[in-house]
Amino acid sequence: MKFAIGSAQFGLKYGICNQSDKVNSKEIGKILAMAADKGIDTIDTAISYGESETILGETGVTDWKIVSKLPEIPSDCLNVKEWIYKQTEESLRRLKINSLYAFLLHRPSQLHSEIGPTIYKTLQQLKHEGLIQKIGVSIYTPNELPALFKDMNFDIIQSPFSILDRSLLLSGWMEKLKLLGVELHVRSIFLQGLLLMPQSDRIDKFKHWNYLWEEWARWLNNNHLTPLEACLKYVLSIKEIDKIIIGVDSFNQFSSILNVNNSSLETLPAWPLNIDPKLINPSLWNSI
Repeated sequence: MKFAIGSAQFGLKYGICNQSDKVNSKEIGKILAMAADKGIDTIDTAISYGESETILGETGVTDWKIVSKLPEIPSDCLNVKEWIYKQTEESLRRLKINSLYAFLLHRPSQLHSEIGPTIYKTLQQLKHEGLIQKIGVSIYTPNELPALFKDMNFDIIQSPFSILDRSLLLSGWMEKLKLLGVELHVRSIFLQGLLLMPQSDRIDKFKHWNYLWEEWARWLNNNHLTPLEACLKYVLSIKEIDKIIIGVDSFNQFSSILNVNNSSLETLPAWPLNIDPKLINPSLWNSI
C-alpha cells in the first residue's frame, strides 16, 4: 500500500486543526497494528518530532521501514561528521533498531554551504556502513531540486503535494525524479488539516484566500465528495508517487482514511495554477 504513517503527532501536538494532545501510546499501538494488517510498512519520523522516536522504539518497530530526518546542523558545530554520526546512533538507540530505511536532511540548503561536502560524504559513509539504507532530502518547493541534483544524487525526495499544491507535478520534476530512479514520498496532502476544515472553522488569516475555499466548497458539493475523499483520491491517482505520508491523530481517523476508495476524480477544482506560497507552505504561516 502507498500509505506511510506520519508520526509527528506521536511526539508533539501537530497540525493546525489538531485539538487534542499527542497521540497516546495505546492508540499508537492500535494504529500501527491496523496499518500492518493493511500492508503498510513505512513510518516517517524525525529527530525534531519531540518524543516520536522514543515512543516508536517503545512500541516496537523492528519490522517497519523507518524514515527519519536529520535536523539543521548547529552553526557552532566544530566536527560535522562526528555530530551527524552521533545523531544517527542516538536515533537508532531511541528507535531500538539497527538500521534506518532512510535518513533525510530536514534543511537541505546546508548542502550548498561550506559544510555541504562533509554532510554529503558523511551520509554516503553511513549508507556504506549499513547504518542507513537510503539518503535523501525533505524539500518545501520543487525550486530546490535543480541545485540539489546538479552535483549530488539522492535515493529519496520528500515533498509537499496535494490537490491544492500541485507544483511538483506541474514543474515536471515528478517525472524527472522517476526517470532518475528516485523514490518519491509526499506529505501535507491535507495541508496540516486546512483542506479538511469547514470554512467557519478556518482562522481569520486564511480568509484572505476565501475565493479558493469557495471554489473548493462548490466543487466538493457538485461532485458529492467529502474533503477527505477528494484529497486522498487525488494523490492516490498519481502513479509517480511511491509513498503518501498520512499523519493521524486517532485510530478512528485512521480507519476513515483507510476506508476511502481510490476511484479517480473526473474533474479538479478550478483553482489558479500558481497558488500563493504563503498559503501552501506551513513554515510561512507565522508571517501571514
